[in-house]
Amino acid sequence: MWGEGGAGPAPQGTDRAAPLIVIAAGGTGGHMFPAQALAEAMLARGWRVRLSTDARGARYTGGFPPAVEIAQVASATFARGGALAKLAVPLRIAAGVVSAVAAMRAERPAVVVGFGGYPSIPAMAAAMVLRLPRVIHEQNGVLGRVNRVFAPRVDAVACGTWPTDLPAGVTGSHIGNPVRGAILARAGAPYVPPSDTMRHVLVMGGSQGARILSDVVPAALAELPETLRQTLSVAHQARAEDHDRVSAAYAAAGIAAEVRPFFDDAPERFAAAQLVITRSGASTMADLSVIGRPAILVPFAAATADHQTANARALVQGGGAVLLAELQFTPRAVAEAAQTILSDPHRAAAMAAAALAQGRPDATIRLVSLVESLLPPRLDQNV
Repeated sequence: MWGEGGAGPAPQGTDRAAPLIVIAAGGTGGHMFPAQALAEAMLARGWRVRLSTDARGARYTGGFPPAVEIAQVASATFARGGALAKLAVPLRIAAGVVSAVAAMRAERPAVVVGFGGYPSIPAMAAAMVLRLPRVIHEQNGVLGRVNRVFAPRVDAVACGTWPTDLPAGVTGSHIGNPVRGAILARAGAPYVPPSDTMRHVLVMGGSQGARILSDVVPAALAELPETLRQTLSVAHQARAEDHDRVSAAYAAAGIAAEVRPFFDDAPERFAAAQLVITRSGASTMADLSVIGRPAILVPFAAATADHQTANARALVQGGGAVLLAELQFTPRAVAEAAQTILSDPHRAAAMAAAALAQGRPDATIRLVSLVESLLPPRLDQNV
């Protein structure tokens, strides 16, 4: 049993003789979505897959295949709670490491892959103690705190965004950011340019919404000419506490809008959108470029080392997106950018093609190859 929740029994039908991979990921969509992509691919190749995460991460496991074993570990972050809670963080992490070491000794994984976040610490630390093959995957253009600690201590560093700021002496492999099967199924979906009858706009603020999008975007779209507003169909992901005011703002502007705290059908909405207005988290950038949609990006200014601006760089420089820093993200600026894209089908189509050109739909395959390259030849041949 692992940590507080335990791995529980293996899913029915699991081949206990198959090699085991442990995937360790933190409690945000940015970590969990590429972890899910790797889990899907390894299951398809005949592996057993165990996901090591904490209670926060467990909220994102609904999309994982049922064959994945979920192991909840004791972990915590210094970013939440008061002084006493922060003092308890090292103790909780240490308890998680001890539990993970015991579990891996009882059932030795062939390889451990970490995707960052504090919940990945127990499994990655246990892999170090037991000298197991280990890999980290960094989604962003700047390594997160946990991945920066482990980068010099693993066998391979896979980079989702390029270039990636790496510690001195560490070499990374640019493989791209793996996307879930539901996104990959819509890779390169034909783009329908905006028309005088319908313009679909998707507003996404990361896995938990973003207040700035709720503050600015409804007001920005309200500034568009009436003839354009009448053709808008907006899907806006807003925090629950912002739902009513966002819905009211769209209604007052005469804009058809669906406002929800979370879209569980995001792949379909990306594919249907003529324009996406969003943060520039690494997974979102991967989804945008694999499907190929024009975007207005507003990087999260408080992100560690401004990594969301680094994430957006390739898409913006390639012509697939417009970037507005938070201080520039005003209703007038967003309205001007949106009108330029939504009123010019040729420009919108060119941006969609440019976004698609930045995509790496084979990122999961590249990561699988990197993982399997670390295995003993006999094991690799038997998978």
